[in-house]
Amino acid sequence: MRVCVIGTGYVGLVTGVCLAESGHQVICVDNNEEKVKLMKSGQAPIYEPGLSELMQSNAKEERLQFTSDLAMGVENSDIFFIAVGTPPLPTGESDTRYVEAVARGIGACLTKGYKVIVNKSTVPIGSGDWVRKLVLDGVAERKASLGESGTEIEAEFDVVSNPEFLREGTAIFDTFNPDRIVLGSNSQKALDMMQELYTPIIERKVADDKSLPPVPVVVTNLNSAEMIKYAANSFLATKISFVNEVANICERVGADVTQVAKGIGLDSRIGSKFLQAGIGWGGSCFPKDVSALIHTSDDYGYDAKLLKSAVEVNQRQRTLAIDKLQQALKILKGKTVGLLGLTFKPDTDDMRDAPSLDLIKELNRLGAQVKAYDPIISQSGMRHGLSGVHVETDLEQLADGCDALVLVTDWEQFSKLDYQKMAKLMANPVFIDGRNFCDRKALEAAGFQYVGIGH
Repeated sequence: MRVCVIGTGYVGLVTGVCLAESGHQVICVDNNEEKVKLMKSGQAPIYEPGLSELMQSNAKEERLQFTSDLAMGVENSDIFFIAVGTPPLPTGESDTRYVEAVARGIGACLTKGYKVIVNKSTVPIGSGDWVRKLVLDGVAERKASLGESGTEIEAEFDVVSNPEFLREGTAIFDTFNPDRIVLGSNSQKALDMMQELYTPIIERKVADDKSLPPVPVVVTNLNSAEMIKYAANSFLATKISFVNEVANICERVGADVTQVAKGIGLDSRIGSKFLQAGIGWGGSCFPKDVSALIHTSDDYGYDAKLLKSAVEVNQRQRTLAIDKLQQALKILKGKTVGLLGLTFKPDTDDMRDAPSLDLIKELNRLGAQVKAYDPIISQSGMRHGLSGVHVETDLEQLADGCDALVLVTDWEQFSKLDYQKMAKLMANPVFIDGRNFCDRKALEAAGFQYVGIGH
């Protein structure tokens, strides 16, 4: 099938590349010329394991191309994915100006023939009808600009909501091995086209384990599909906040949250995923989606107290490491604190709403000197938005002279460091494990004072 993906951010680029790998003809469109040039060279503008290799192989097979020409993408495709960013506004609602621009742009370029327009961006509930109106506005503007010749323009299309559930760091695996595919539309014709598009994935033809049963497909209306995305991320965020709340109680009553989480996670109704206590959630999805759902609830006269509490617990959890540093070091002014990890989670270069940013800000306010090492950020040279911290390129430089280390991101390599050597380089070997990730006995044997979460 012929597909156009508009917007090559995290979701758009991964979606386009994986659809090409599934056998479709894909055109990825972005208005950033430098970014398009980079992608044409076979390099991904984001860090995602395996993505550049898939880009190169599918471009070589002529299934994947990149352009800044929206009209070219629209004219040569039957299915259009809107995958531009919808960042949060200060009010908590989503900024949909980029979706609006793309929808109007599609309308201005539509040619004869039936088309399907897919909302892949996370958009406010009710956006399906809004996007349809914007596309029609774009069609009308084009007709008006062409005068009498514009009367021949036909625009036959339907809108589908197809939310994404990708995890940064495992996005390619998640695309080929999804838990479910959600399709929302009032048009059976559009749903049939989307089912055909996803057939290689539904039937596990591109899955790691091809013997698994077909991927479940949830077919629903536009509003329900949009709500599924918000509800899923809000539930996961709430689950993390819940276990962090339990961890804080565990510390006061002498329980161990890792054992408590194991015990409740074995209950099939609860499950073990997202029950790892730590310094809170961040990234581009959870904060934005929870805030957007709260904002929608307020708009419709409902006070979403549980979601608001999840946000409050998470914000408090981010400064928990500060409390533990103060307990161990007393006064932080003049002390040097090293952060292990900067990104909001491992296997990504994403710094959006990362807990490390709040830690840096608070440590600076308290007069501490802050150093950090991150496997991606340290080597990439990316320093935008990282004021108040010296990013080291070597772990020994990070440890040298530090009064404490705080594990912020649970990168796999941090479980295998030579901590004995690092402890000897430090002024005061204190280790705050913000993810309960490292081996306490091994750290203590290396000479550290180990402090975890919820122990």
